[in-house]
Amino acid sequence: MAISNSIDLNPELLAAAAESKAWPFEEAKKIVERYKGRDFPETVLFETGYGPSGLPHIGTFGEVARTTMVRHAFHVLTKGEVKTKLLCFSDDMDGMRKIPENVPDRAALEPYLQMPLTVVPNPFGGDYESFGHHNNAMLRRFLDTFGFDYEFASATDYYKSGRFDEVLLRAAEKYDAIMKVMLPTLGEERQATYSPFLPISPKSGRVLYVPMKHVDAKAGTITFNDEDGTETTLPVTGGAVKMQWKPDFGMRWAALGVDFEMFGKDHQTNAAVYDKICNILGGRAPEHFVYELFLDENGQKISKSKGNGLTIDEWLTFAPTESLGLYMYQRPRQAKKLYFDVIPKAVDEYYSFLSAYPRQDWKEKLGNPVWHMHDGHPPAIDLPVSFALLLNLVSASNAQNKDVLWGFISRHAPGVTPASHPELDKLTGYAIRYFDDFVKPTKVYRAPDDVEREALAKLSEALAALPADANGEAIQNSALNVARKIERYQDHNKQSPEGGPGVSVAFFQMIYQVLIGQERGPRFGSFAELYGIAETRALIAQALEGKLAA
Repeated sequence: MAISNSIDLNPELLAAAAESKAWPFEEAKKIVERYKGRDFPETVLFETGYGPSGLPHIGTFGEVARTTMVRHAFHVLTKGEVKTKLLCFSDDMDGMRKIPENVPDRAALEPYLQMPLTVVPNPFGGDYESFGHHNNAMLRRFLDTFGFDYEFASATDYYKSGRFDEVLLRAAEKYDAIMKVMLPTLGEERQATYSPFLPISPKSGRVLYVPMKHVDAKAGTITFNDEDGTETTLPVTGGAVKMQWKPDFGMRWAALGVDFEMFGKDHQTNAAVYDKICNILGGRAPEHFVYELFLDENGQKISKSKGNGLTIDEWLTFAPTESLGLYMYQRPRQAKKLYFDVIPKAVDEYYSFLSAYPRQDWKEKLGNPVWHMHDGHPPAIDLPVSFALLLNLVSASNAQNKDVLWGFISRHAPGVTPASHPELDKLTGYAIRYFDDFVKPTKVYRAPDDVEREALAKLSEALAALPADANGEAIQNSALNVARKIERYQDHNKQSPEGGPGVSVAFFQMIYQVLIGQERGPRFGSFAELYGIAETRALIAQALEGKLAA
């Protein structure tokens, strides 16, 4: 997901981009409008922020992926003539306010509470010098795996190297104006002790939340009482002081000249504060995009410190990276649950969008997620079997290795092999792992009642009357003909081709509950075609003999 200069910016593409309603183009147009009537800067700066208080999670990746999509759309709108950069900024100088729940030996970190994350020892061992350095490395490792084009920035490095000194001195000069913005956002008790500057104690090394006794704009210093009550004066420069997180947003934007930054809905109410402080410090607030939060299976916000929801590595254990990219593209302003059940759908939707792309005109292509995910160069991939079908094939056959699955696939699609279809071969491995970890433990077969036994017996008879090589459509129609004659499965709100009642979804739910031990599955005809008519009839026989629910 790097920004490519190789895309053909043809007139048709440019015309479609100018009219596109895809959200990355809508956001990119805001940046173009930002510079209307004046020259673009040497580099238009896109930024994402990361709080390394815990291990990076998928939401962190999503912010970088989505920002990259906007950056690419901007590249197209400006015909590749404007240089851009994506800066991934880590707030690793923040104090560790609580110990994450998902780290080893939590007690060993207690003495380091409130110390900058780049001072806290690394609880995971290895060569990283601190907890912050370790978490930064985990973020970079994954972003590099995805091929993102970005520059990494550490708050610790920027503060200590003097990159922020000029604007920090300005913040000392504008102290009263900043306080005028901040105080109305705080409760009465907090107002009494608040300061936008957080000194780092020369004695304890902790980030201190203490009121200022004096701010000397001319000297560029702050005076406060240290933890032991000693009056202490520190320069606001050189990393001796950092800013509270809300003023820090605006300070960073002003110091770096950020043009675009997106953030989660939990920041939305503070966006105006960030903007005002940026403007006070002589900057121009960037364009914003507010996205909805990711939730775990219980509807709770995913959190780095809690470790709930999916991790990056967990998703990629069970599905290709592109499925994760698609999930990030879709409906960014809508809250989405992020847990294992969403993976199969994301996988199949990705390949469905990929399959549609070659047949689309430019307007449709620019609305297709794969164009944004692949920097305008979606790959051509033939996938004769869906991921959902593979999962149900594993479930029905109890396959423990890919060879078993390929036996079914090769019979279903002659000439299709692991060598000719490496993407499909990759998916078979994912399907087996996903089944073993998430489907198999929850499988619950149930015995059929008398009506269901009769229905399954008639289904087996109908399948026996079909040619061995019958396609999925023929199998599906045969199953529907069976169900239409059984009162329980008649849906009088639907109409069959013959004018009689249609078929209730309860019929196919029963099939999957009894034969596979799952609540739902893909289209029955497609499944039976891939699994085999003889094998499907054998599965029915086992159910009727009581061997599955035993």
